[in-house]
Amino acid sequence: MIIWLNGTFGAGKTTTAGKLAELLPQARFFDTEQVGGMLATVPDLPELGDFQHWPPWRHLVVETASQLLDYVGGILVVPQTVLVKQYWDEISTGLAEAGIEVHHYVLHTDRDTLAHRIVNDRPTGHDWRLRHLTDYEEALPWLRDAAQIVDTTHRQPKDVAKAIADDAGALG
Repeated sequence: MIIWLNGTFGAGKTTTAGKLAELLPQARFFDTEQVGGMLATVPDLPELGDFQHWPPWRHLVVETASQLLDYVGGILVVPQTVLVKQYWDEISTGLAEAGIEVHHYVLHTDRDTLAHRIVNDRPTGHDWRLRHLTDYEEALPWLRDAAQIVDTTHRQPKDVAKAIADDAGALG
């Protein structure tokens, strides 16, 4: 099984993923950005602005997740923003074809709360993360159809993790 945590930057994906991994002994944190980092070391890939735009990233995420689950079993917790519907369709179709059950959640809060979290989260990277809020809002219509929306506005990450684990049937 994969528990995929989607949503924009500042929604609490990484923190919630860590809490899920603590809550579920059979869960493993899978950072798909590392697949993008690996691809970024390959010379002559086109400059597209985001590793998700490289088709090999999407295919390697599916293949890596499949191989990991075949090797170690359990649950992969993936905190990864995917705001392009075509990319999510490629990933989710590939995972379904591999026979992997995917529980897709979008961690959501209002724009003001997101902006506050982003500005107060880290000393750098605010502008880049804030610029993606509009992309997230534009993706919300298809995300609402493709995932379960989880409001994180007034909830602690441990509570969000417990609710997701319960919903996914991962607590047994």
